[in-house]
Amino acid sequence: MTKRKSISFCFFLLFALTIIAQEIPIQHVLGEKYNDRYKYSNLLTIAKDGEGGSVLVRSYYQGIVLRPKGYFVERYDENLQLVSEYNYKLKNANFVDGYVRNGQVYLLFLDYNYTTQAYDYTIHRSPISEYHFTKETLLSIPSKEVRNPLDKNYYNRNFSSGFTTSVLFDQTKSGFVITTHFKKGKNNKHLIHVFNANLEKLMEHDFSAEVEEKNYAFENVAFSKNMDKAFVIGKSYFKKRRFNALERKFQYELVQVSREGGRTQTFDSPGKFSEGLIPLVSGNKILCVGFYADRKNNRYNGLAYFELLPGNLELVTKKYNPFSEQFMMDKFGRDDDKEIKNLVFKNATINPDGSILFNAEEYFMTSSVQANSSGGRVKIERFHHNDIVSAKLDAQGDVVWTRNINKSEVTQGDGAYASYSSYVHDGDTYFFLSTSSENPQLLSGERLLFKQGLSRNRNVFVIKLDAKGQISYEKLIDDKEARLPLMVSKPLIDQSDDALLFYAKRGSKKQLAKVSIEGR
Repeated sequence: MTKRKSISFCFFLLFALTIIAQEIPIQHVLGEKYNDRYKYSNLLTIAKDGEGGSVLVRSYYQGIVLRPKGYFVERYDENLQLVSEYNYKLKNANFVDGYVRNGQVYLLFLDYNYTTQAYDYTIHRSPISEYHFTKETLLSIPSKEVRNPLDKNYYNRNFSSGFTTSVLFDQTKSGFVITTHFKKGKNNKHLIHVFNANLEKLMEHDFSAEVEEKNYAFENVAFSKNMDKAFVIGKSYFKKRRFNALERKFQYELVQVSREGGRTQTFDSPGKFSEGLIPLVSGNKILCVGFYADRKNNRYNGLAYFELLPGNLELVTKKYNPFSEQFMMDKFGRDDDKEIKNLVFKNATINPDGSILFNAEEYFMTSSVQANSSGGRVKIERFHHNDIVSAKLDAQGDVVWTRNINKSEVTQGDGAYASYSSYVHDGDTYFFLSTSSENPQLLSGERLLFKQGLSRNRNVFVIKLDAKGQISYEKLIDDKEARLPLMVSKPLIDQSDDALLFYAKRGSKKQLAKVSIEGR
């Protein structure tokens, strides 16, 4: 080994030991393991029950050919003990989302009504003290039956079916927006419906004039403090039939819906094209943060920040922050293939000093055709959950730091076990992810890579980014301690207790795990 290589290796080893040695102030508790009657299920929602405990809702599948058979509701107390279970048998229903509010569980469905030839948004709800589900219809939209009407797709959104709809909740699930776009012949109707969590319809906006030239795929929503305004953001796709290679087919737009009507604002500047924006409400300001590209392609070049006035949506501030050298080194090391794309927002937080912490994930889908056991061919879809991008902007929208956490995961099944969750506490961001590997892989350029691994048992790691963007990590839960894999991307986040609650399940066994973040 040459002297130069020896020095580099020692520095790299010192970096690894330093980053591992940092202690992260987190504790965890594992609940009791319970038997479960449904081997095949998906976690739909987890929420506080209002009495210190939690409520979980799962869809379950049975039969030689697995088919959805109903919904299973579990309630746990504050000590992670299972106190009740309820089987809500409901076949052939298309679940959209769910939440718990004021002692009741709400399940939202979208189904086609063959009698009325319309799509119905229905709510099934029940008190959690004594289960008895009732059903009510929120919306009914006349349409012929189409394939995949609820089509929230980050890329290549399909508008040709004649009917498309989407549902967006804000981060706290205090309300939600339903958009419906129906087109048949000269009838081209796009409506935006706004509800609060108590199912009161607050507003409805006819957006039809805007869709004469563009189709809209909305992605995120935020609400004003008193719920009198909804801020919906997404891509508007131009309907021009022919595009040359240098033309951009879409732009991001913010739509404000209130009882007085609607307003729209765009963001792109010459040579600057918005990518993946999310709206935030900060006092009397409306903020949109995300990414931008400096060319008309899918590559991201930095962070974007926009400040708007509520009411007229006038753009007050517009800032573009190129990715830093530190970030590019985090992600690529010395590799020249510096292509950043496919970033999907996970969450964003406004700190008391007005600074903003947000993170996104490199997410995309691939597919292939394989032979099955009967000699036919079947299409296999794989969902990739790769690198985490985390950033901090100050109160004026200038970048403080940007970091990349290298991660590689792919799944064909339940995505709840993949990806990650995050929580902000005292200006520090904590990321929780699951891997079969005992330690992250050490890469060149002082980088770490968290790989999925091959074992059935999973370790849970916590990664900490402090207020200055310094990174540390440690193994939080060993796979020998928790024999069941945690659904790391679907936690219950309890801000009042600075804690996260994770559901762990494999086959006929289940348990809860609670992670608590201690104060400084």
